[in-house]
Amino acid sequence: MVKYFSRAAGTGVATLILLGATALLSGQAGSGERPPKAWTVPRAPDGKPDLQGVFDYSTATPLQRPAAFKDKAYFTDEEAMAFLEQAAKNRARIDDAPPPGQVGGYNAFWYEFGTKVVPDRRTSLIVDPPDGQLPPLTPAAQARKERHQAHLKRLAEGPEDRDASERCILGYNSGPPMIGVGYNQHVQIVQTRDYVMLHNEMVHSARIAPFDTRARLPESQRTWSGESRARWDGDTLVVETEGFNSLTWNQFNGWNWAADENLHVVERFTLVDPDTITYEFTVTDPTVWTRPWSGVSALHRTTNLMFEYACHEGNYGMEGILRGARAEERRAK
Repeated sequence: MVKYFSRAAGTGVATLILLGATALLSGQAGSGERPPKAWTVPRAPDGKPDLQGVFDYSTATPLQRPAAFKDKAYFTDEEAMAFLEQAAKNRARIDDAPPPGQVGGYNAFWYEFGTKVVPDRRTSLIVDPPDGQLPPLTPAAQARKERHQAHLKRLAEGPEDRDASERCILGYNSGPPMIGVGYNQHVQIVQTRDYVMLHNEMVHSARIAPFDTRARLPESQRTWSGESRARWDGDTLVVETEGFNSLTWNQFNGWNWAADENLHVVERFTLVDPDTITYEFTVTDPTVWTRPWSGVSALHRTTNLMFEYACHEGNYGMEGILRGARAEERRAK
């Protein structure tokens, strides 16, 4: 399924390692402390911080803390360097031949993996729980996750047996929350006095959040990306989203196997220098996780353009999955 345009053409292991090393040694992903600069937060006409622009939220830091760093919340410089080098080597194996009987997926040409750890060298995006891991699922959510996994293993009876990203309904990194996974990790922020828009490159979804307290949609009108409301907490933009449907499960993004209609996400955007927004998020769903969980990442301003994500228009993968399932059924008969 040809779904996107990559900027990472020809990026190799050596380049990835070099980029990671340069970032660490230059301090972008090193000590976590920035040299003091004379800088004033830019203001929009209404006096609020001007957050507008295109930002990249890719990062090499994983959502959950790797087992090798179980008791370490932060990398040392040496550990971060080694982590980036090993990650680059692992990703190079994407171009290995697929197992017999499988057609394989995208090759490395099409991916844009993060090449830097987050600025303070944390070993996971998750900061709460303190162990850097997602909380345990509730029994009902665990059963729902297993049911979704079973759907992926059986012959698909219809597109509903596949997840939201394979069906080109939602991107698996566009959120909320926005957690970079593989490619199309750009978001454009457009802001007025009355609204803020978060336009994600993945599946070109746009969340438009009003700065007011208007009544939310009725329970019968739940949406794929939820319903967002925005407010200012000092110089921090806060976007609160609820009203999701129960069909947003996604096998790729590392957390949304079992989220349901009770999902509630609070995102906080704080401009900390001319080109960086600290992005904080808290996820609550009492019928999925046994407790809320929170994470911190960074949005980096970029001059790259946003590209159309033509997913439905080229979703030959779904057609192939369903054709293959029907062919297997005929062969079984």
